[in-house]
Amino acid sequence: MASESGEALTTTGYIQHHLQNMTYGKLSAGAKHCDGSVVENDVWTLAHCSEEAAQMGFNAFHLDTLGWSVVLGLIFSFVFYRVAKNATTDKPTGIQSFVELIVDFVNTTSQELFHYKSRLVGPLGLTIFCWVFLMNLMDLVPVDWLPHAAAVVSGDSHIFFKVVPTTDPNATIGMSFTVFGMMIFFSCREKGVWGFIKELTCHPFFAPKEKWYLNILLIPINTVLETIALVAKPVSLGLRLFGNMYAGEVIFILIAILFSLGLVFGVMGGILQWAWAVFHILVITLQAFIFMVLTIVYMGMAFDSHDEQH
Repeated sequence: MASESGEALTTTGYIQHHLQNMTYGKLSAGAKHCDGSVVENDVWTLAHCSEEAAQMGFNAFHLDTLGWSVVLGLIFSFVFYRVAKNATTDKPTGIQSFVELIVDFVNTTSQELFHYKSRLVGPLGLTIFCWVFLMNLMDLVPVDWLPHAAAVVSGDSHIFFKVVPTTDPNATIGMSFTVFGMMIFFSCREKGVWGFIKELTCHPFFAPKEKWYLNILLIPINTVLETIALVAKPVSLGLRLFGNMYAGEVIFILIAILFSLGLVFGVMGGILQWAWAVFHILVITLQAFIFMVLTIVYMGMAFDSHDEQH
């Protein structure tokens, strides 16, 4: 891999290149290009270095994250649709048996954690588990294969191309805040807006009716504590997945560097890559499972009511 000046990338440059998303956004007039020249007019373009990506700010799109997320979601939907359409009890195929195993596993987990009637929670858990697992699974593809293929196809040897969507906090936080929005929606639907407000203001501390005046002091405290706890749920949900997958990707990149250090280190790198990949199978599965379980738990909390306590 070469740098923009035509020289070989340093180890630091190699790591930074693999950790930079393909960013498309607007460079405002006055911003600086990678070569130090000033942008004369606002322009929407691909970032050619991390400095350009940073200047694009919040209004930018990570095309690789969006692309792989959509593609993997479509693969999941297509496979499960085809299996459901062609399902048979006579001679089930291997893929049908595998899909049924996943569905039974998610259904059992959902029933154990969610004790209300809902036609949404089961399919939601299945979608989250399979989709997050597939996104995590991209971490097992050797780190240089797909970026190199993208460079060949595009004709740009410097193109950024991350292939693991869950190593991008925009993806994981986006999913977690979607779950957060569903929590708020179902809380308000099941308990009413007033009931939701009561949960934020009347828990965990609430004075008995004969000492109602104490609530003047307790309600602000409850509101602060419950709001922090509520907001912490989606933040921790998204950052947990991102942190684990990002760390795993960095380790794969560091192992890949060994292949450029000669035969002995190359053999060592091959052994380490195999060992880390085997261990990482557990990590990617566990992280998908945790994201699914916490989503179901949070949905259960949205249906819970504490009115009977007062």
